[in-house]
Amino acid sequence: MKKILFLSLFFILACKPTQKTVIPAWAPYDETEELAKNATNASTKMQYKLIQSKILDKNTIWENIAQQIGAFSEDDYQRLKPLILEQNIPTIQSNIKSGSLSYETLTQWYLYRIVKYENDKDKMLNAIVAINPEAVNEARKRDKNKSNHDHPIYGIPILVKDNTNVKGMPTTAGTHLLRNNTAADAFIITQIKDKGAIVLGKTNLSEWANFLFLTGPNGYSAAGGQTLNPYGRKIFDTGGSSSGSGAAVAANYAAAAVGTETSGSILSPSWQNSIIGLKPTTGLLSRTGIIPISSTLDTPGPMTKNVTDSGILLSAMSGEDNNDPATKNNPKNIKYLDDLKSGTLQGLRFGAIKNFLGDSIYKQSINTIIKLGGIVVEYDPEPMNFDGFGTILSADMKVDLPNYLNKYASNELTIRSIADIIAYNKNDSILKIPYGQGRFEQMLAENTTEAELLQIKAKIKKEGVNFFEKPMVKYQLDAILSINNNNAGHAAAANYPCLTIPMGYKTTGEPWGLTFIARPYHEDSLLKMGFAFEKVTKIRKLPQDYK
Repeated sequence: MKKILFLSLFFILACKPTQKTVIPAWAPYDETEELAKNATNASTKMQYKLIQSKILDKNTIWENIAQQIGAFSEDDYQRLKPLILEQNIPTIQSNIKSGSLSYETLTQWYLYRIVKYENDKDKMLNAIVAINPEAVNEARKRDKNKSNHDHPIYGIPILVKDNTNVKGMPTTAGTHLLRNNTAADAFIITQIKDKGAIVLGKTNLSEWANFLFLTGPNGYSAAGGQTLNPYGRKIFDTGGSSSGSGAAVAANYAAAAVGTETSGSILSPSWQNSIIGLKPTTGLLSRTGIIPISSTLDTPGPMTKNVTDSGILLSAMSGEDNNDPATKNNPKNIKYLDDLKSGTLQGLRFGAIKNFLGDSIYKQSINTIIKLGGIVVEYDPEPMNFDGFGTILSADMKVDLPNYLNKYASNELTIRSIADIIAYNKNDSILKIPYGQGRFEQMLAENTTEAELLQIKAKIKKEGVNFFEKPMVKYQLDAILSINNNNAGHAAAANYPCLTIPMGYKTTGEPWGLTFIARPYHEDSLLKMGFAFEKVTKIRKLPQDYK
């Protein structure tokens, strides 16, 4: 009799329909008042012409998320929150190993959180432009094969800047032109997928990686709208061009994100959003399948909430790519993770730029490093001649962008040249280029010869290397300490890696970053320095409205 009762009860429960989570529809709102307030901002970078994208249909994203989270509820979200929110990847992995979390529920938690905030007009950051429709299915597969992995990135949801090819989602560079462009995975995406990572979705960015208009806000793209800073929506700059990656990581929309940098595009949004940003040596990571500005200077890199996760994502993306000559003979099998906890500042020599010492937060950070055993030498850097730096960007992109389009753009896209892109944008400037396209127009007029360009590149490289090497040799420095992305251009020119880490907040609440700069391929040393500084200071705070 008991057996019959059990079977009947099981049948009733099995047939009971599952109540799916209902996501309210997004309705575009009148942003006139918001725009009027920002129009008087002293900074032109904060004078917005629009906030909401006129191209992106958020309800398409919400439908995609709804299909994947099923009955995942607010109760589930709150119950799992302590296991995920602000936790580093090793802690998340230990929670999965203990059985209190799974890769499926981890992925659903992030999807639920994205829609929870991005579907609220008073909290949305416009950080997300696409969601992987297979993310939860992939997570379920990871749960079934937990014993078959040996990298901590396994099963971890990662967001990717929308200038990087990810199969199954558009790669738009934020443009109207490429809104339906799809391509096979970029090399770095293949690398992280091979190790079991889950690409959760794509993040907004400054259109064409901030190489479109001459004057306008960081974080704007026609495809994604205006990215906002979680520490002060419409108050603080998001930084650019990896704006969406910065805001999304700060708001805990994923465990980590991929950004890209030519000169400051990882460092800038990282300090502005109080996260860790690592700009690697160009050539350490492949650029294949990434919409370019400059094959001379471009590099992807990790953007995370802590140094440990930066090492994990950097390790997962690494590898030599036969299709990217810059990666030939790059360092292999560097122990970014194994020796991280042994990181110390004791006995290391750092250069502090005298002009920055009037900044109280920087000065306090210098004192912290000294207390931790670091030796700090104050010095005045010699000025660098940047003449020709912009020429490198324009001349490279004029060649590199058409090459990308010819290789990866969807067949339906017939536009391939810079001139054709400019003409296309002019057909509807309000929709496509509300801030103009001055940089593209300058690029079109660029007529530097190949021989002249090689000379310029050599000169700029020499200038950049001298900027760092003269003090590093003179004072036997292990690294130079900068503020935010103030020396991003110097590091780009020299091809020196940088790690920016939260060092405090201004009285207004705006984040502030300490940036370590080292010699090429010393990313492991930078991570150890950052880990030692982070372990003691623990500066980063979760944005107040995203707790």
